[in-house]
Amino acid sequence: MAFQHHDQQDAARETSAGVNLGPLPASVCFALRRAQHMVTDDLVRTLQPLNLRPTYFAVLVVIGENPGLNQSEVSAALGIQRTNFVTIIDHLETRGLVERHPSKEDRRSYALHLTEEGREVLNAARQLQAEHEQRLTQKLGQEGRELLLPLLRRLAA
Repeated sequence: MAFQHHDQQDAARETSAGVNLGPLPASVCFALRRAQHMVTDDLVRTLQPLNLRPTYFAVLVVIGENPGLNQSEVSAALGIQRTNFVTIIDHLETRGLVERHPSKEDRRSYALHLTEEGREVLNAARQLQAEHEQRLTQKLGQEGRELLLPLLRRLAA
């Protein structure tokens, strides 16, 4: 596609409102950012009935899959700054979805566990997230999805 005809390049540079975006549509960063906004907006709407943000969902998944991890381990696994992570855990604990227990290995830290309600919310959120993933697969096609995921993992490595 690097050898697009000028008319195709010019068309790709304009939005539906006729705004010329110059070289932005050819930028990986710009394309990823636009796609990320679309995907995130859809996931936000999808999880709204559970009053759950995508980041909170990710935290519940990691705690659910790894009960007993401490806050530092979960925040590092998800790439969330520790100061921001404390606020997230405080919120999830206030909602009754997560519990902190003194760690058996290090009395200065807390092991994180889902509550029964946390497991129920996570199960419901997983179902909603599967619907979200299905919508993305419909847009990309199964083959497109199988091509995209390894490329994104390569960029993130």
